[in-house]
Amino acid sequence: MSLSTEAAEVLALQALGWLLSQEELLPVFLGSTGTSESDLRERAGDPVFLGSVLDFLLMDDAWIVSFCDANETPYDRIMMARAALPGGEQMNWT
Repeated sequence: MSLSTEAAEVLALQALGWLLSQEELLPVFLGSTGTSESDLRERAGDPVFLGSVLDFLLMDDAWIVSFCDANETPYDRIMMARAALPGGEQMNWT
């Protein structure tokens, strides 16, 4: 099963909203992406930026579990959404 680009963007926006509510995690996200708080609104509609939101979540299983549990989302949905956004294509080295 795969997600449409639109469904992936919606999930990534939910993840961004969740990140904004995480007082300890938000500064880590901003620092790792080089995004300022003022940039968030401007970039929230950019599929490439939304991919970076999911990339960030995918760095730690605990973050995935926390987000998915809070949003009643299956854990594998994050990776499926990431694959549907720019830069999320699976590399095939064979």
